Amino acid sequence: MWGSGRLLGGVIGARWSKKMASAVEALKPLIAVCQMTSTSDKEENFSTCSRLVREAAARRAAVVFLPEAFDYIGGSTEETLSLAETLEGDLMQRYRGLARACGVWLSLGGFHEKGSDEDPRISNSHVIVDAAGHIVSVYRKAHLFDVDLQSGVTLRESGFTVPGAEMAPPVSTPGGKVGLAVCYDLRFPEMSLALSRAGAEILTYPSAFTVTTELAHWEVLLRARAIENQCYVAAAAQTGTHNVRRSSFGHAMVVDPWGVVVAQCSEGPGVCYAEIDLPYLQRVRREMPLQKHCRPDLYGCVIRKTPG
Repeated sequence: MWGSGRLLGGVIGARWSKKMASAVEALKPLIAVCQMTSTSDKEENFSTCSRLVREAAARRAAVVFLPEAFDYIGGSTEETLSLAETLEGDLMQRYRGLARACGVWLSLGGFHEKGSDEDPRISNSHVIVDAAGHIVSVYRKAHLFDVDLQSGVTLRESGFTVPGAEMAPPVSTPGGKVGLAVCYDLRFPEMSLALSRAGAEILTYPSAFTVTTELAHWEVLLRARAIENQCYVAAAAQTGTHNVRRSSFGHAMVVDPWGVVVAQCSEGPGVCYAEIDLPYLQRVRREMPLQKHCRPDLYGCVIRKTPG
C-alpha cells in the first residue's frame, strides 16, 4: 500500500507541477526572437527558419519572431522581383504548415509579397500566422528605406517595393497584443504611439538593418520606442553577409517597458528568449501614466505668436 500511495502521490505531484508550469506560462508567456543570415536560396533559408522555430517550440515559446526578409535576400533588384511569391504561394503555405506542426504563432516580418502584372513591385509584408496555420493579420511596410549615406550605403527600396497604405490593428496573441511594423518604420515614433494607443503591448520591428545604421542607432531606437510607449519591443534581425553587396549587423533583442534590454542574440544565427510580464507592463503604465498625460490637442498646432 505504501508503494501504491507513493506512486499515486508522484502522479498527483507531476500533474500539479504541470498545471503550475502552465499557469506560469499563461502569466508570463515566453517569446522567441530569431536572428539569421538570409541569402537568395529560399530552400536554405526555410531550413534555417524551421530549425530556429522548432528549437523555440521545444522551449515552449508561445510566439516566434522571424526577421525582415526571412524568405530571401536577392543580390539585385531583378532577382528580388523574380523570387517573390504571393501569400497563397507554396512558400507561405510551408511556413503556415511549420506553425501548425510546431503549435506556435509566427511573426513573419518582411515577406516579399509578389505584385501584380500592372505593377511588378513587391510589398514588404509582415504576416502573423496562428498556431493552427491561419494567417490572422498582414501589414505592408509603409515607410520605405531610400537613403544615400556618406559611408557609401545607398538603397532605394521604393524602386522595387510598393509602400503600404494603412496600419494594421494590434493582434491578440498568446504573448500579448502585438503591434506590427517593419525595420525602417522604427524611425517614425508616430506609428508606434498610434499602435500603443490602440492597445499594443509588444511592438515588433523585424529588421535587416545595415551595419552603418545599426551601429549608430539600432539599440537606442528600440529602447526609445519601448520607453515612450511603455511596451515590450521584439526585434528579430538579419546578421552577417547576404551577398557581395549587402551585410547586416544582427543584435536581435527584446526590450522591456522600462527600456531594459532583457534578451539579445550573440553573433551568427540563433534565438533569444524573454518572458512577457504583462502585470509588470501594467504597473509601469500605472505608476507613470503617459497616455493620460499626453496632449494630442497641442501637437501639430505650433503657432508663432507675436511678442507683446
